[in-house]
Amino acid sequence: MGSECRSQSEVRREMTYSAIVLAGGSGRRMGQEVKKQYMQLCDRPVIYYPLAAFEKSGVDEVILVVSPEDEDFVREDILKKYSFSKVSHIVGSGEERYDSVYNGLKAASGKYVLIHDGARAFVTVDIIESAMEAVKTFGACVVGMPAKDTIKISDEEGFVSQTPDRNRLWTIQTPQCFIRDELISAYEKLRQTEDGFLGITDDAMIMERMGHKRIRLIEGSYDNIKLTTPEDISTGMSIIERYQKGE
Repeated sequence: MGSECRSQSEVRREMTYSAIVLAGGSGRRMGQEVKKQYMQLCDRPVIYYPLAAFEKSGVDEVILVVSPEDEDFVREDILKKYSFSKVSHIVGSGEERYDSVYNGLKAASGKYVLIHDGARAFVTVDIIESAMEAVKTFGACVVGMPAKDTIKISDEEGFVSQTPDRNRLWTIQTPQCFIRDELISAYEKLRQTEDGFLGITDDAMIMERMGHKRIRLIEGSYDNIKLTTPEDISTGMSIIERYQKGE
């Protein structure tokens, strides 16, 4: 039987890269009625920008994770309106971030998976494809940037207990990239532990704790911020205007 007659399952197995874009949060800290991922930013919803970057990148498919009540809106007013063809699945979010990621992992098909926060609107194709290359080489990588500020560790009473070497500190961003089967395995192992996901704030921590995997740090951009508070929207508009000017 010729290659044109391959089954859908055979084609899915050949996918190399799946991106999971998380857009199920409520955005309470933004203080707006509209969820932050759907707020307008220079005449486009926030979620438009990361989806556009993944659409232009070399990833094979995008799994978009949203609140179940938003699925119809996202399908018509985001995906259809802006012709995002790489979104293969819209998946319902879970109660916690790690539940949402796990739902996305189960829908993904690629050997490698890139997990990205939809509120990080300013990820670029270059950042995505640098991560794609790094995960092929190292098996696990996270995007971040060297810390600009001196960091202090406090004790329980609010006094400085330690000042780590700034030259070895990074602020972590997304995407975070892994071998999909390894990340699923780490998730399932962690679910069986006594503390579960207590204290877990990103997927790299899950791999560090359960995957026993060395994770490569790769540089992203100081522009790759997460939109969390109203002040971030002003910063985001400035970033977009700078990009539009080619700076």
